[in-house]
Amino acid sequence: MEHIVIIGNGISGVTLARHIRKKSNSKITIISSETEFFFSRTALMYVFMGHMKFEHTQPYENDFWKKNNINLLHKKVTQVFPKEKSLLLDGNIVFNFDKLVLATGSKSNKFGWPGQDLKGVTGLYSKQDLELLEQWAPTTKRAVIVGGGLIGIELAEMLHSRKIPVTFLVREKSFWDAVLPFGESQMINRHILEHHIDLRLETGLKEIIPDENGHAKAIITDKGETIECQIVGLTAGVSPNVDFLKDSGIELGRGVKVNRFLETNCKDIYAIGDCAEQHEGIDLRRPIEAVWYTGRMMGETLAQTLTGTPTEYKPGHWFNSAKFLDIEYQTYGWVWASPKENETHFYWEHKKGKKAIRIAFDTTTRTFIGINTFGIRMRHEFFDTVLTQKQTVDFVMEHLKKANFDPEFYSSYEKEIQNEFTVQCGTKNILS
Repeated sequence: MEHIVIIGNGISGVTLARHIRKKSNSKITIISSETEFFFSRTALMYVFMGHMKFEHTQPYENDFWKKNNINLLHKKVTQVFPKEKSLLLDGNIVFNFDKLVLATGSKSNKFGWPGQDLKGVTGLYSKQDLELLEQWAPTTKRAVIVGGGLIGIELAEMLHSRKIPVTFLVREKSFWDAVLPFGESQMINRHILEHHIDLRLETGLKEIIPDENGHAKAIITDKGETIECQIVGLTAGVSPNVDFLKDSGIELGRGVKVNRFLETNCKDIYAIGDCAEQHEGIDLRRPIEAVWYTGRMMGETLAQTLTGTPTEYKPGHWFNSAKFLDIEYQTYGWVWASPKENETHFYWEHKKGKKAIRIAFDTTTRTFIGINTFGIRMRHEFFDTVLTQKQTVDFVMEHLKKANFDPEFYSSYEKEIQNEFTVQCGTKNILS
């Protein structure tokens, strides 16, 4: 019987195992050094904030794996030997496979800052990160977060919920401005400050200072300011977790290089999720996509290949969702921080500064390209269909009410948005 070994029990690896089991009786082993059982990584923040217990982040009962004949091994893989089809586990244990899938996820970026490995310094990715935060939080008088992206704002919200003052260092001129256009970025800046988080734009980390016990006691910014703190959150992005593969012969870039079938350069070895790097990005996507949705899709796709139906990874239209404190964010299609050539951006922001929509469309053909929404929920199926059919922006504006996913008792802003669109962009056939 073929033995499929999956390193990593995040969303990619677990989705793969489940979908293989639906179609095949292959022997499946999932190896993870982080936790024995799969948990929802996106829910870690809610455990810290007291909204749920850690066991609530585990979507499957612990006996689910045995019932489905999926073996779990709580070990660390230290080396991979492709020719021998074997792994070395901690404790010098050799473990064999017929097919191997690398689903090892990401690790928090460290850029060689002095003091980056002190106690009190952490990212926000693993269960171990959460445990360290729980350990340090009770004696923390101030925290400093370094890096202005989605993980940074999650960590800020977590610490703020415990009444720990937070200073938030963002190197850029505005929050997440490489991704968010100016209007939305400014709106989130204001929102962060309204939550009494000390947002420092155009400010980076120079050094972390230890106390006599090797614990962080302060940081020095690149502007020469010293800020006392007991927790330093390093949230300046993540990188593929591939260091243990460096001498394996598996081709690496920043991540594990894969083709469209998610195959590496070594026979019977594959990679999925955050650690996988396409030789060339698909469509306008980046070669590495550290996104929950894409990890799940890769797992589903590779399961087809490993059960006898070779299938290319085709992720479809780009979409993502997140939360900036209490403002929900969704994006469908492509909305760049600055419009590309022959693109027009329409932007509407509610006067209270908590809701906004930006739509990108082709200036000549008026074909809809993408949408960002803040504080207004939209239907994924609607925009997936609109993008596939290459509908016009005017079609989208006409059917904005159909696109809205907010509950009935929520306020509706379609009329105001449509009127503003007419003022900014002209219109064709907007319904009265």
